[in-house]
Amino acid sequence: MSQAEKTRYSEEELKEFEVLIDEKLAKAKEELETIKASLSRKNDSGTDTTSGNTKLMEDGADTLEKESLSQLAARQQKFINQLESAKARIKNGTYGICIDTGKLISKERLRAVPHTRHSIEAKLKNQ
Repeated sequence: MSQAEKTRYSEEELKEFEVLIDEKLAKAKEELETIKASLSRKNDSGTDTTSGNTKLMEDGADTLEKESLSQLAARQQKFINQLESAKARIKNGTYGICIDTGKLISKERLRAVPHTRHSIEAKLKNQ
């Protein structure tokens, strides 16, 4: 029997990816909590009674930093959602299959970007 091109990863291979995703998820959730804590501290520190232009500049810098932290938190939440979606694909047997080509995504790519749904060929073609 000839070696046909694989269309799915084995249970063992999927388990390896699940462990990788779990590690990334734990780290991502920890980072999100750190960002939220920083944002919370920024919201609490509005009681300074500095006068004049200095206060205006500090308020502007604080607002900019809050916006940056909010954007960072939103990106981190999106990453967490993508990782959780990848775990769901492992459970339903569709993990590692490119949604554009239907072919198996390389292990190297999945190790680097475990939440991807595109093979490198499809990613480069769609840029």
